[in-house]
Amino acid sequence: MSKVRTGGCLCGAVTYRIGGPLRPIVACHCTQCRKSSGHFGAATQCLSADLSIAGDTLAWFKSSDTAERGFCYRCGGNLFWRRFGNEHLSIWAGTIDGETGLRMESQIHTESKGDYYDLPDVPILSQSTLK
Repeated sequence: MSKVRTGGCLCGAVTYRIGGPLRPIVACHCTQCRKSSGHFGAATQCLSADLSIAGDTLAWFKSSDTAERGFCYRCGGNLFWRRFGNEHLSIWAGTIDGETGLRMESQIHTESKGDYYDLPDVPILSQSTLK
């Protein structure tokens, strides 16, 4: 059985509970992740069915033709990313409460990285290898 994990936004208005397994962390250097986070994105992922969300300040922004991002409209906390029609949902690793036990396994969209940092020392994947 998977460990139950909890998390939420900066102000605490949106909280979540994950009851299933989590994927290792993937760093995303795409322009959208950099603009929404202020740096690169670091996300884990679970089955949407394993996630329960509480709170009434969660908003979704359609960031492309294929995906949307979930955030708290009160504090601006960036929480989720999901591809339309996919059974998985990505969760920003920094929003998980306490120790995660997860490690960064890979990274994507490195061609879009900012010029002010070096890439982490983890494998580079193509977007097509992810769920």
